[in-house]
Amino acid sequence: MGFARRLLRSKQAVIGGGLVLALVVVALLAPVLAPEGYDAQDMSKSLLPPGPGHPFGTDMFGRSLLSRIIWGSRVSLQIGVLAMTISLTVGATLGLISGYYGGTLDRILMGFMDVLLAFPGILLALAVVATLGPGLYNVMVAVGIQGVPQFARLIRGATLSLREKEFIEAVRAAGARDLRIMRRHVVPNVVAPVLIMASLDIGSAILSAAGLSFLGLGAQPPLPDWGAMISQGRHLLRSAWWVGVFPGLAILLTVLGFNLLGDGMRDVLDPRLRL
Repeated sequence: MGFARRLLRSKQAVIGGGLVLALVVVALLAPVLAPEGYDAQDMSKSLLPPGPGHPFGTDMFGRSLLSRIIWGSRVSLQIGVLAMTISLTVGATLGLISGYYGGTLDRILMGFMDVLLAFPGILLALAVVATLGPGLYNVMVAVGIQGVPQFARLIRGATLSLREKEFIEAVRAAGARDLRIMRRHVVPNVVAPVLIMASLDIGSAILSAAGLSFLGLGAQPPLPDWGAMISQGRHLLRSAWWVGVFPGLAILLTVLGFNLLGDGMRDVLDPRLRL
């Protein structure tokens, strides 16, 4: 309850949490909220400007942009959560093992993470997608791999400081196995920074996936992907600005929400910032 009260006193966390909650509600209720199916075409309504019948206008195929943005929230949230899960699972495991055992294993694993970090994130994701091929699930894997080094470095640093603590030495002297020590005593003490990183990583994953979709490597038509919608509207900014602007605003608000939530959680969970 103390954590919840402190979180609610953070303006950043409240605003970010509100935006994230709105995204989740829209994604869950997409069949109810969307006025039409995301691929319902009517060429007679092609490129209609925002108005009473279509609040966000229509695209070149006469599809409702409001419906496609609402349905696209499902795609973006799915990409963000699953990509973050891949990054967290792989990165946390490697970081935990590297930090706990140290030595040669630590140098090998962190050396590999350094190689991945040497590549710009979007370039690394592009290389993975080029290997696996375009598609929604391949983008999730690519963006997930992109985030592995950050989680690995974070967990490794926290584990390095924890493994020398007296209570860890006491548990080890009592005969506890390494796996039990990591599961029962190390992992619970690194939850706070992981939660902050996870929130920030979801927004980053959504933004990276939108970039890949903009290049035509993400979710394939007719799935409503915000990045692909911006790509379709980039040539129409003068004649039909709404085709690219509204999906861009959806990405902006979504990433802003996760970033504000992560910053708010950092302020609440970091004891140095509560002084």
